[in-house]
Amino acid sequence: QVQLEESGGGLVAAGGSLRISCAASGRTFSTYAMGWFRQAPGQEREFVAFISWSGDISYVDSVKGRFTISRDNAKNTVYLQMNSLKPEDTAVYYCAADTSGIYRGSQAIDYWGQGTQVTVSS
Repeated sequence: QVQLEESGGGLVAAGGSLRISCAASGRTFSTYAMGWFRQAPGQEREFVAFISWSGDISYVDSVKGRFTISRDNAKNTVYLQMNSLKPEDTAVYYCAADTSGIYRGSQAIDYWGQGTQVTVSS
């Protein structure tokens, strides 16, 4: 069983930056694909970014050029650096792990974190 714990959420003004982190338990973190989803009030959870075990990265179009996903396998941690934040980025951000090592879609996610709130004020 893998546990994912997010941190770093909060309130930020539009145009600002925030970095959220996700620490994972276990010894095989480096073999997992790790990523982030988000869910705004009244909306479905949506894919934000993912990084494979080998470092291949994908982003949803709405965050390209503003968000950067990275991982530190020595710390069992994945990060999401969010710059030029917009009010529409306001959501609960969830960490996710795909133990296959690549992102296979939301239905194939093996582990989810509890989420961290990110609020962007206008």
